[in-house]
Amino acid sequence: MISSPSRHCTVELQALPERIGQVRRIVSAQLRHWHLEQLIESAVLGVSELLTNVYLHAEPDKRCTVDLEWALDRLTVSVRDRDARELAAPTRDPLGTHGRGLALIAALSQSWGVRGVADGGGKTVWFTLPAARTTPRPTRRPAHQAAVPLGPPSTGPANERPTAATLGAYPRPPLERHPAEAASR
Repeated sequence: MISSPSRHCTVELQALPERIGQVRRIVSAQLRHWHLEQLIESAVLGVSELLTNVYLHAEPDKRCTVDLEWALDRLTVSVRDRDARELAAPTRDPLGTHGRGLALIAALSQSWGVRGVADGGGKTVWFTLPAARTTPRPTRRPAHQAAVPLGPPSTGPANERPTAATLGAYPRPPLERHPAEAASR
């Protein structure tokens, strides 16, 4: 189930590898819809890490809920599972291939944490990212901007073509030649 009233999006899923990829695409699309493109990379990486933790560690099943909430200047991403066990402390093996997910969450986020579900039926791991909405680029030129004519040069002062000076452009710098080429001319 996917719900997305204005500034909230919820996805319920089984945290299986093929579903994790789908959730990454949903998160990316939702952030584009909210014009928060600058957060896509961090949010997708963070949600991937949290869903991978559910896949690897949660019991009795892999059912979970991903929530995105955009409030004021902050995006909160949370993953709730049904496993009431506390998070295990990460291993500190410098050559190990596991145990760095929460450190990555801490590094990419503004804040993060864990809270238990009230009925003891799981926990929620969350992180926040600073979220200032970007203004979408206009797809068409505003009506008040004049188009630059592309036709042949006109004759007469009434139909003069714009010049670099009238368009506010900088003149081109002179072409620089290699010293050996300049000496041969």
